[in-house]
Amino acid sequence: MKKIAIILFILSLSFEPHANKFSKQVFAHVDFQVEMTQWEEVDRLLPRESTFLVIDMETGKSFNVQRRAGSNHADVQPLTHKDTKIMKEIYGGKWSWKRKAVLILSNYHLIAASMHGMPHGAGALQNGFPGHFCIHFNGSTTHKTDSPDLSHHLMVMKAGGQLDSYLNELAPLGVVDAFLAGAKNNDQVLFKKTILNDEANLKILDEIEALRWQTSTVSNEGTPFIKEINADLQLFLTDKGPLKTRITFKVVKTSPAAPWQVDETPLLKLLKK
Repeated sequence: MKKIAIILFILSLSFEPHANKFSKQVFAHVDFQVEMTQWEEVDRLLPRESTFLVIDMETGKSFNVQRRAGSNHADVQPLTHKDTKIMKEIYGGKWSWKRKAVLILSNYHLIAASMHGMPHGAGALQNGFPGHFCIHFNGSTTHKTDSPDLSHHLMVMKAGGQLDSYLNELAPLGVVDAFLAGAKNNDQVLFKKTILNDEANLKILDEIEALRWQTSTVSNEGTPFIKEINADLQLFLTDKGPLKTRITFKVVKTSPAAPWQVDETPLLKLLKK
C-alpha cells in the first residue's frame, strides 16, 4: 500500500464547481491510504447507480461518474456534460481505448484503478457521452476473458504505487509484454521503467494508434544476463496505417540483482521509418 498526500488534488478539486459535493469529504482527510482493493469488495463499495470521483494520475484532472452496470468491472458514465468535457480533455480531445492509471475517491476510500476512454454500448444519462466506458480494479476482468487485461492490470499497479515491485519480479517474456503495453497505451512512465535507455525520446510513441502482439521466447542457452524475445506485432500507425512485423528484442540484466530491461531500439527505429 502506498500512502500519498493529495494536497494538490484537493486544491484543484475544491475550486471545481462539479466537485463541490466532495469538498467537505476531501478537506476532512488530507492523507489517504491508496487501497489496492479487490474487485469483489469494490463491487460492494460502489454499487450500481452510485456516483464517485475519478482522478487522472497524469494530469490531476478529475470528473464525476455514475456506475451503471458491469459484473467483472465497472461500466460507468460521466455524470454531466461538464464531466464528459473534462474526461475528453484528459484524453487530449480524442476518445481512445488507451488505458490510464486513475484513483477513485468515494466515502473516504481512495482506490487504485484503470480506465479507458472510448464510449461504447448503451448509455442512460443526458451527458453528451455516447455510451459508457469501463473502469477496472485489482482483479477485474473484461467481458470476454476470465483473466485481467494486462494493460488495465499494469495501470492499477501504477495507481497503487506497486508498479516497480511488480516489474522487478517479471521474467524476460513478461517484461517485453509490459514494455509493449507501455507503448500501446503511450504511457511513458511504464515504458521508461522497462527499457535500457530511459533518456530515449519517446514522442514517437504518439504514432501508435493501436497495437496487438504475441510474444515467444528464443532459446538463449549460456547467456544468463541476455535473453531474446520474439514479438509478432500488428500496429496501426497514424501516418502509415496498418503494419505487421516481427521484432526480436534483447532483454538484459545489467547486474545479477537488477530487473530485466528491454532494448527499445528496434521498436523506435520501426516507428521512425
